[in-house]
Amino acid sequence: MTAHTKKIRLLRKTSKTFLWISLVLMVFSTIGLYFYVQNLLQREVEEELRSTEARIKNSISENSTMYQLPPMVEVETVSQLEVVHLKDTLIFDPSQNEIEEFRELTSFSIINNQKYRITVRALIVESEDILIAVVVSYLIVILLVFIFLFYLNKSRTRKLWHPFFKNLEQMKLFSLTSENTISLVDSDILEFSELNTEITTLTDKVRSDYKTLKQFTEDVSHELQTPLAIIQAKVDTIINGEKLNNLQFEQLSSIQNDIHRLKQLNKKLGLLSKIENKQFENVTPCNLNKVLEKRIENLSELYPSEIQLKSKEEVILLMDENLAVVLCENLLSNAIKYALPNTPIEVVLEKGFLTVKNKGARAILKPDQLFHRFYKESDEVKSTVLGLAIVKKICDRYGFKPSYSYDANEHHFKIFFQEN
Repeated sequence: MTAHTKKIRLLRKTSKTFLWISLVLMVFSTIGLYFYVQNLLQREVEEELRSTEARIKNSISENSTMYQLPPMVEVETVSQLEVVHLKDTLIFDPSQNEIEEFRELTSFSIINNQKYRITVRALIVESEDILIAVVVSYLIVILLVFIFLFYLNKSRTRKLWHPFFKNLEQMKLFSLTSENTISLVDSDILEFSELNTEITTLTDKVRSDYKTLKQFTEDVSHELQTPLAIIQAKVDTIINGEKLNNLQFEQLSSIQNDIHRLKQLNKKLGLLSKIENKQFENVTPCNLNKVLEKRIENLSELYPSEIQLKSKEEVILLMDENLAVVLCENLLSNAIKYALPNTPIEVVLEKGFLTVKNKGARAILKPDQLFHRFYKESDEVKSTVLGLAIVKKICDRYGFKPSYSYDANEHHFKIFFQEN
C-alpha cells in the first residue's frame, strides 16, 4: 500500500521554498562577507604596520633617533639580522590597563651601518569591532529586505493564484445533477486560461455522459418491467392450467422463480443507480425505531422464527426515509436468508449503532468482500446478492460505517452512525 504524503497548501509550499532558499543564501553570504571583511581588515592592518615601519626607518636614517612608543613601537639595536615575521600576540596595554591582542610586525634593517630590530604593533580589537559591526549591519539589512520580499512575494503570489483558487472552489461545488454551468474566473495568465477551457469542456462532457447513462439505465429498467410481467403472467397461466405433469410443473416453477429473481435484480440495480446518482435528496429527521418495527412486523409474516428488537431509546437520523427503509429491510432480509433454521434473529438499536445478529454455522470466509456487488459464499441460497452492496452505498451516502464480525456462532452486522 502506498504511503499517504502529507498535503500542504500551495502558497505555504511556495513560501516555505522561498524561506529556505533565502535562509541558505543569507547564511552563506554572511559567512562569505565575514571572511572577506576579516581578510580586508587584516591586510589594512598589515599595510598600516609596514607604513609605520617605513616611517620609523626614515626617521632613524635622517635623524639617527630611535623612536619608541611601547607597546605600539619598539626599536632596538641587535648584533645580527633575522627573518621578518608577522604574528598575533597578547600584550599588556597600560592605556587600557588590560591585556590586548595585537598584530605584530618584526623586521630587521641596517641603517647608517647599525643593525636594528624594529617591532611595530597594531591593536586588533578595533578591527574585530569593525568586522562585527559590518556583519551585524549586513544581517539587519538582509533580514529587513528578506521580510519585505517575503510578504511582497506572498501577497503577489496570492494575487497571481487567485483565479486558480476561485476556480478550484467552483469545481468543488460542481454537481452532475445540476443544470447550472460551472462559472470560472477568467485570468490573463495563458495557462490558467487554457485550464479554464479544458475544465469547461470536460465538465460539459461529463454532465452529458452522465445524463446519457442515467437515461439509459432508467430506460432499460423501465422497459424490462413490461416483458418480465408478461412472461410472469403467461407462466402463471400455464401453471394454473390443466394437463401438466410433475416435470413440467417443476420446470415452470423454476422459470417463475428465475423471473422473480430477475425482477428483483432489475429493481435493486435501479435502486443502486439512483443512490449513486444522488436522487434521494429528501433529508428529514427519521425515527429508526419506527422503521425497524414496521419492517419486522412485515417480515415476521414470512419468517417463522422470532425477530427480536432491543432498543432502550429513540434513535433519530437525518436521512431520506425511503433509504432508511431500504437499509433496515436489506439487513433483516440478509439475516433471514442466511440464518440457521428455527433460530431467532436479534436486532439491537442503541445510540450510535445498529446491530443485526443471526445464528450461523461458520464465519464468512472473505469478510472484506462481503459488501461488494454479486459476492456470495455459496450457491445454496438463491438471491440477487445485492442487498449488502445497497447497504454499503447507503452508508457511504450518509457517512455511516458498516462492519461484520462472527462471535459465539453468530453473524453480527453492525452499522455505526452519527446520531443527529
